[in-house]
Amino acid sequence: MQNTTVMQASTVLLSALALAGPARADDEADELAKQLANPVASLISVPFQNNFDIGAGAKDDGFAYTLNIQPVIPFSLSEDWNLISRTILPVSYKDYIPESDDFGLGDTTQSFFFSPKSPTAGGLIWGLGPAFLVPTATNDYLGSGKFGVGPTGVALVQTGPWTVGTLANHIWSVAGDSDRIDVNSTYLQPFVSYNFGKGFSVTLNTESTYDWVSEQWPVPLNLGAQQVFKLGKQPVSLQLGGRYYAEAPEGGPEWGMRATFTLLFPKK
Repeated sequence: MQNTTVMQASTVLLSALALAGPARADDEADELAKQLANPVASLISVPFQNNFDIGAGAKDDGFAYTLNIQPVIPFSLSEDWNLISRTILPVSYKDYIPESDDFGLGDTTQSFFFSPKSPTAGGLIWGLGPAFLVPTATNDYLGSGKFGVGPTGVALVQTGPWTVGTLANHIWSVAGDSDRIDVNSTYLQPFVSYNFGKGFSVTLNTESTYDWVSEQWPVPLNLGAQQVFKLGKQPVSLQLGGRYYAEAPEGGPEWGMRATFTLLFPKK
């Protein structure tokens, strides 16, 4: 009788552990999805963002591909403050630019956000700091030839499954090739994300850069679905989506697709 009771207790315990395993994994995936939606989260991530743009060029039949390598690295400055480093290094291919090398590096954008570790009493998460434009482009068609600097900031609120916020910067050129056009541009990225659970989320945003010199800007509307999961023991995320250009300069693309693979390195 005693052995039977022990066996029954063991069976119940094993069943509980079996159920707790997937539940715990789902909770971890949800937490990572929530941190990914926050540009100043204390999470090391390395996204490889693949962008495919269609309908560019003089004949609206051009194709462009850009791989944005975007490591995000948080540094703890004190008990209350983080410094978040966000880098964007583009690798581009364009088949519609005449008389140019159509493949190479673009200019690097390096941003630093000083951000409180805890939200405000009202739930606001924010970060402010400098942004730098570094002329790393391998030809004139893929970059500005200028070194630039300016302010950047982000503000967001996370309530339940929702994340709503905006990231922005403004960069002026301060040095570089004197024969090239000056840089005076504003970048705006409003975003909203909804987490459906088990690490699955959907995000809608725009990523617009207004050029105050040419008085033009592209306005792409991006919609993507993202899933957090593990490859072996390595947490990763995969995002797939599409984009429509509500507005674009002459010769700009009409629509596109995006696939982002992100390596995640949560704190242990």
